[in-house]
Amino acid sequence: MEIRDIKDSYQGYVQRLRRELHEQPELSYQEFETTKRIARELDDMGIPYEITDRNIGIVAWIDGDMPGKTVALRADIDGLPVQETNTFDFASKQDGVMHACGHDGHTAIVLGAARMLLEVKNRIQGRVYLIFQPAEEVGTGAEFMRTYGDWYEKTDCIFGGHVWVDLPAGKVNIEAGPRMAATDKWTVKITGKNAHGSRPHEGIDSVLVASAIVMNLQSIVSRNYSALDSVVLSVTRITSGNTWNVVPGEAELEGTSRYFRREVRPDIMEKFERIVKNTAAAYGATATIEYQHVAWPLINEEEPSQVGVEAVAAVLGEEALAPMEKIMAGEDFATYQLDKPSSFAFVGIANPEVGAVYAHHNNNFNMDDSVLSDASAVYAEFALRWLDKHANEDPSAQ
Repeated sequence: MEIRDIKDSYQGYVQRLRRELHEQPELSYQEFETTKRIARELDDMGIPYEITDRNIGIVAWIDGDMPGKTVALRADIDGLPVQETNTFDFASKQDGVMHACGHDGHTAIVLGAARMLLEVKNRIQGRVYLIFQPAEEVGTGAEFMRTYGDWYEKTDCIFGGHVWVDLPAGKVNIEAGPRMAATDKWTVKITGKNAHGSRPHEGIDSVLVASAIVMNLQSIVSRNYSALDSVVLSVTRITSGNTWNVVPGEAELEGTSRYFRREVRPDIMEKFERIVKNTAAAYGATATIEYQHVAWPLINEEEPSQVGVEAVAAVLGEEALAPMEKIMAGEDFATYQLDKPSSFAFVGIANPEVGAVYAHHNNNFNMDDSVLSDASAVYAEFALRWLDKHANEDPSAQ
């Protein structure tokens, strides 16, 4: 039995499950009911699993009828603090919380893949882990799951993906190389000295200092990295003062840095700190920096990516494969890639006929969920093909 022959029979199941999940989104590290719902589905399938000690996130597994290596399929399960404005029947029932990034679809995709794999269990050469990860939106969920239990240590290859509104529904992108950027988040707190608005010379104007820092930070990208190197530094928030006639003595900046080469991280941090502190000092102010690493760059390896391409061609046809430029958004799936062969796919969900045209994180975000069972088939086929390809290797070898 081939995955392509059974995938259409699960179209309704995967679509219904996604819509049920969409109605009940939960924020990062609060995915208690979502975890319980996934567990009920696994119970119904007879798949063993472990719920993490925080009662969010699940590691499940399917053992094939033949020995072999181990592959993991990952889904993230958290929603966003977004008020949904869609009016369809399955819109979010949680005030101020929405699956505005498609993680409901990811969860349904992996559960659909699990049901397909059970039908071809006699063909599985080894073990398939099913990873349902919390807290992707805050960038720390992958590390949390990676350090839970011993599944990561035992896994030989990891596959994941993201529904993507820039690709037409039914198209899939899998490519080797850099695919999503590293994500850093930073906050700068500037301390100057308050003064009357009519006597600025008696204070240290934190607005002026913040403005100078913003302008000087722009030189990091334009004068320190090649124009061919994708690096972004954006100041996204400036806060200072609380009335019209006082020169404020404090200001705060917030923003993000993005890049694709891992070695950029320590370099951009050093340049960032030097510019911020020296600029503040030039005006007689001081500055403190909080610099947080949210996600590493997501870089697909050649071999598992080729297996992914073959999986798409096998279950959907080569015409389903679509090119896509790398993007500056981040994904904590990159944390799994630090020590394991892996690949990450993009699943097209755009369809104007169902209103699936809005960007991720928009309060009108939607997807053509009729194609999610096709993605389930790709995940299942990937697991089968990768295990087949490595069937004659020592299962204990990494």
